Amino acid sequence: QLVESGGGLVQAGGSLGLSCAASAGPYFSAHTLAWFRQAPGMEREFVAGINRDSSMIEYADDMKGRFIISRDNAKNTVSLQMNSLRPEDTAEYYCAESWSLLPSVPLTPDKYNTWGRGTQVTVSS
Repeated sequence: QLVESGGGLVQAGGSLGLSCAASAGPYFSAHTLAWFRQAPGMEREFVAGINRDSSMIEYADDMKGRFIISRDNAKNTVSLQMNSLRPEDTAEYYCAESWSLLPSVPLTPDKYNTWGRGTQVTVSS
């Protein structure tokens, strides 16, 4: 089970940090984790992902240089620091876990097996 926290309302140009906590389990540290987002009427899109030992990190092009993903395997958490936020970043943000043991970061939702319920991020102009 994944539980997101940290969403909220922020002004454009501001920052917000999201966190996702996983229920204790033996495989968390072996799985790739990612953040996706979905705005109303839009498809769920990849934001950032990190593999099991943080040796591979991927960002969507629009998030490069603004967002930072990290994980703490000892605490079973993955975080997303979002800076220079824009109104178009407004969406529901989801944490996701891939059960694949490959050391890669999938970019599509169908490659992820466990999802959190989401946390809302609203950026005002």
